[in-house]
Amino acid sequence: MDPALEPDVLDPALLAAVAEFAAHERVLVALDFDGTLAPEVDDPESARALPAAHEALLRLRARPGTTVALVSGRALASLAQVGALPDDAPLVGSHGLEVRFAAGDAPPAIDDADRARVRALRSRLEPIVAATEGAWIEHKPAGFAVHSRLVEPALASRLAAAVRSTAREVDPGLTVRDGKNVVEFSVRDATKGDGLRALRERFAPDAVLFAGDDVTDEDALAALEPGDLGIKVGSAPSIAAHRVVGPAEVAALLHVLATAREARGSTSVD
Repeated sequence: MDPALEPDVLDPALLAAVAEFAAHERVLVALDFDGTLAPEVDDPESARALPAAHEALLRLRARPGTTVALVSGRALASLAQVGALPDDAPLVGSHGLEVRFAAGDAPPAIDDADRARVRALRSRLEPIVAATEGAWIEHKPAGFAVHSRLVEPALASRLAAAVRSTAREVDPGLTVRDGKNVVEFSVRDATKGDGLRALRERFAPDAVLFAGDDVTDEDALAALEPGDLGIKVGSAPSIAAHRVVGPAEVAALLHVLATAREARGSTSVD
């Protein structure tokens, strides 16, 4: 086995929590993508889950009573592409605004007034972003994100301040979120916590596991209930009870969970 996938890379308290979680009849495993399953890369559309993590997701999906979902700030179409899971995998995109429980689900309704607000904001912010080398805009159904991963840190801070200030002038009612090297603007107010609650309502699990690395993942962690399992990826402050270092450790965790679910036997769950 790859040394990075050995269980002893994980905290014993986390391993105990995983074993307890795995014993439930029905579970939902909901995971952020970038920085959690996939290492962060300069070109977001080239991001992919670590092979070991992807393999573990497929193992989990094959187990009765186990639902695997991705919960991301990415637009749903982008998440579906980079996530590379079968079409029936539940996906939550755009921080909870876009929810796909199964293949064929209709996209969220964005009305003309929403589109007009997005256009007005883009017309003001695009020149600011274009003037900053390395910055770029990611378009989403109800807004967009300004990325600064490739921008020198001091310049990135000035860019974030400039776009936030201009956005307040253009549309004070916007929802604004800060993430790692990104500022996001949306004309609809939704969070990953909303997405996680929608998944819980739809699939009715006995317990939920959520893991994420970014500031916006705290909304999902805050939506967890007693008996659920929350995991922070990385060293940033978090309300999560457990923590792992990065995607390689997430992959190890998921293989431990898959092994435990497989050990429960093959009894089907309605």
